[in-house]
Amino acid sequence: MFGFLPNIGIAEISLILVLALIIFGPGKLPEVGKALGKSINQFMAAVKTTENNINEEVEKIEK
Repeated sequence: MFGFLPNIGIAEISLILVLALIIFGPGKLPEVGKALGKSINQFMAAVKTTENNINEEVEKIEK
């Protein structure tokens, strides 16, 4: 299902979601999900920016 977590299945995902619901409660869970989504997007943007910078430097060196 997930490339970076090959051994996780539906049962494990369900268990994680139930534990998150118990820990954070139904009121805070959407906020936690939103914060997690923003964090992942920011991380991916930083990775893409770094990758672009590296590619630009490599192109400069090759010229």
